[in-house]
Amino acid sequence: MAVDAARGSEEGFTSAGATRVMAAACRAAGLDDRGAELIRLGENALFRLASAPVIVRVARGEEWLPKARVEVAVSRWLAEEGFPAARIVEDLEQPFVIEGHPVTFWHLIVEGDRKATYGELGGVLRDLHSLRVPDGLELPSFEPFDKQDLRLNRAVIPEDDKVFLRKRWRELQDKYAELRFETPKGPVHGDAHVQNLMVDDQGQVILIDFEAFCFDHPEWDLMVTAVEHHSLGWQTDEQYADFVAAYGRDLYDWEGYETLRGLQEFGMTTWLMQNVQEDEQTAAEYRRRIAGLRNDDAPRDWRPW
Repeated sequence: MAVDAARGSEEGFTSAGATRVMAAACRAAGLDDRGAELIRLGENALFRLASAPVIVRVARGEEWLPKARVEVAVSRWLAEEGFPAARIVEDLEQPFVIEGHPVTFWHLIVEGDRKATYGELGGVLRDLHSLRVPDGLELPSFEPFDKQDLRLNRAVIPEDDKVFLRKRWRELQDKYAELRFETPKGPVHGDAHVQNLMVDDQGQVILIDFEAFCFDHPEWDLMVTAVEHHSLGWQTDEQYADFVAAYGRDLYDWEGYETLRGLQEFGMTTWLMQNVQEDEQTAAEYRRRIAGLRNDDAPRDWRPW
């Protein structure tokens, strides 16, 4: 459903602008936005409604409309499979497009008293990768570079950072072209970190965030946690061992790991640079990450975001 779709764009995506879009989308959907709370501003803006158990997801620009459509289709498919995953609000025509921003509505997941473990992440990914994508569900291939041009063009960062990042982008494209996978393609989450699992108040582990969902090699899902552990040190050895044992593979042993590490760290940096104007904490973390990319051999002092 499109409403005033020509007005907006990703440029200038701020918490205030996202709130305005969210309110307009709620009006179009017949929902009350009063008291809605912004709970995250990243690749999307996420709002929790006070009037209903619903999460509203506002994307950065109309370029993200195909991804929003994939999210909706994947949610419906996983529901049919009985797979524990986030559910869209079914009685709405989705996605909406408001001022050029795709907007989707999701059932609120009431969280329990604990976070998901890395062992549970490995098990969820193992189960996801074992599913067969049905005929008629059109999924893209994994595209590690699909957002980078937009991000670099619109980022408010020093020009020498942009020059460096574009050079690194070209180098990574050359390395990516040389990758040779040995695994068959199947359903891939595309952003498979432990924060994209939630544990509800019944203790069920639920997979969320299908924006990057695709049909490709499973290594793309293993890449995230492998890099977080081996390069960034964000998990203990025991946590990572639980992940590997549950899934059955350590990507670090694969010859393509270093290329995937470069792609993952590049994506983590350009994702964060979109919000450097939001606050000094975000800007400081971006500076840590760009410094790390400039010195590949140095230990990473990056912080989870």
